[in-house]
Amino acid sequence: MVKRMSLAKAECPVARALDVIGDWWSLLIIRDAFDGARRFGAFQESLGVSKGVLAVRLRDLTDRGIFESAPASDGTAYREYVLTKKGRGLFLVIVALRQWGEVHLYQAHEPRSALVDVEADTPVAALGLRSAGGRLLDWSDTRVRKVRETETNETVVRG
Repeated sequence: MVKRMSLAKAECPVARALDVIGDWWSLLIIRDAFDGARRFGAFQESLGVSKGVLAVRLRDLTDRGIFESAPASDGTAYREYVLTKKGRGLFLVIVALRQWGEVHLYQAHEPRSALVDVEADTPVAALGLRSAGGRLLDWSDTRVRKVRETETNETVVRG
């Protein structure tokens, strides 16, 4: 088995994010939490994942601040997994994956779940990346400013 390499110190924010949530079980656990799952049994029933894998993923997601463990809301001895602010910040990531899957992985009339606006009971609009001024951006309208480039620019400005 290949040992997993840590990306926790990578210069790239995408790599660091994948270090925390980069396996499918973690993302599906987070998705289920947004859908209302809170208890170990609910996650296991929904996902069909082994208890061992689920326990490891939940512990890791809790250790990394995505979930916090809390007493069960019904007063029983059970524990619940509650998304933290950091965890709730992944909502747009889950929505982006959902919308990409809807566009690229389904036939036009193939049945699928839908994300709807609770107030209007209508499907949510497609996500879009916008500039600070509100202009809709495509991938070709952006570039990544690398750390070395930023350091060089700071050196020039200071010098």
